[in-house]
Amino acid sequence: MKNNYLLVHGSFGSPFSNWIPYLRKEIENQNLEVYTPDFPTGVGYQNYENWSKLLKAYVEAHIINENTVIFAHSIAPIFICKFLVENKIKIKRLVFVCGFNNYLGIDRDYDAVNESMYFDNLANIKNYCDDIVCFYSDNDPYVKYEAEKEFADAITENQILISGGGHLNSESGYTEFTELLKYV
Repeated sequence: MKNNYLLVHGSFGSPFSNWIPYLRKEIENQNLEVYTPDFPTGVGYQNYENWSKLLKAYVEAHIINENTVIFAHSIAPIFICKFLVENKIKIKRLVFVCGFNNYLGIDRDYDAVNESMYFDNLANIKNYCDDIVCFYSDNDPYVKYEAEKEFADAITENQILISGGGHLNSESGYTEFTELLKYV
């Protein structure tokens, strides 16, 4: 069975922002299945419960399975980890960009929408995926380097530090992200 792909945006994001449209097009050009869910965003809408409801529909449709590769940005990596661990779902590969856990202090709105995503059993994700890659930078304006490094250290040795990459989003010049293609 061929791999399928799920691209997950971060807080206040969308499937039409940052490098997600670029990566989607590159995957589609290889005639592979790719999904870019549009999760609820904004204070009062973005929370673990609402995001889980949407992702459970993908599980019920047998879209998320052992042939699934998930690319996730910002708050999405910890959300994906928590969801897979709590629902005991094994997948093929996780590619995380600027992931973090238990980090507060970005600003009131981000803290409000991010807090429900955090969880304490992060290392348990290794029971549900053997192939995890973490990208992060040394000058992220939103999340301290230490928080991104701590997140990556908890789950994988396969880490790629992009010097000067900011939040690895369009604001930092990442509307295309060619380094991700090797993980398709």
